[in-house]
Amino acid sequence: MKLGAKFRSKLGNLLCYIGLTLIGIACVYPALWVVMSSFRPGNALYSEHLIPSSFTLQHYKDLFNTYPFAQWFVNTFKVAFFTMIFSTLLVTLTGYVFSRFRFKGRKNLMLALLVIGMFPGFMSMIAVYILLMQMNLLNTHLSLILVYSAGAPMGYLYVKSYFDTIPQSLVDAARIDGAGHFTVFRRIMLPLSKPMIVYIALTSFSGGFVDFIFANMVLSTPEKQTLAVGLFKIVQGKFATEFTLFAAGCVLVAVPLTLLFVFLQRYLVEGLMAGADKG
Repeated sequence: MKLGAKFRSKLGNLLCYIGLTLIGIACVYPALWVVMSSFRPGNALYSEHLIPSSFTLQHYKDLFNTYPFAQWFVNTFKVAFFTMIFSTLLVTLTGYVFSRFRFKGRKNLMLALLVIGMFPGFMSMIAVYILLMQMNLLNTHLSLILVYSAGAPMGYLYVKSYFDTIPQSLVDAARIDGAGHFTVFRRIMLPLSKPMIVYIALTSFSGGFVDFIFANMVLSTPEKQTLAVGLFKIVQGKFATEFTLFAAGCVLVAVPLTLLFVFLQRYLVEGLMAGADKG
């Protein structure tokens, strides 16, 4: 019986490893193909071999010499950075209110926000476009920051659930010492919620950095465009053939996001380990 249980356990672990390996290959191979294509001469994305027979950096040079790639990057970083700041602030405040306050209609409001958040964002694009047009905010980065940040509180549930795990006794002790709600939020809730804040900041920055649909609808002039919109314009059209140039742009877009994830992941793991030690 024991030998059979050990055999089944080892077989199960082997199948898990095989499945994870296949999933890893399926995820890594397309990304590796794009990276290799960015160094391949010519403009065709298709090749019989993964590794090109010769390497070139001409596509990366053309991005900066032929297209305003540097301006696109600055625009995208500005939108993503301010979106991260405002989104993190709004969603944490919303989560704190629903976690620590008790008021009439609280459950109904939480349910309404949860239901509204389930609908795809593009369903409201026409209405948002009309509002931005009436406020003369079309073709501005401020419009992107406002729309991205305004939709962030819809994801309050994760923040509220995390705040619910913080003992109420800490909040009560601070209130007895004369601390107000903002002091409790800033001095107690936020320092104890580092993993949650890192997660919210990372997802908010990534969402603003890679969004294409709404940015393509709002931004019209080339000097205002973001990376996603600008790269799409490179391969847009019936006879567009600059696919290796597009691949080079995709690689440059992935670099800051990858570095940001690697940098913030350390703080995320440290926060989780600290929380486990306290428990």
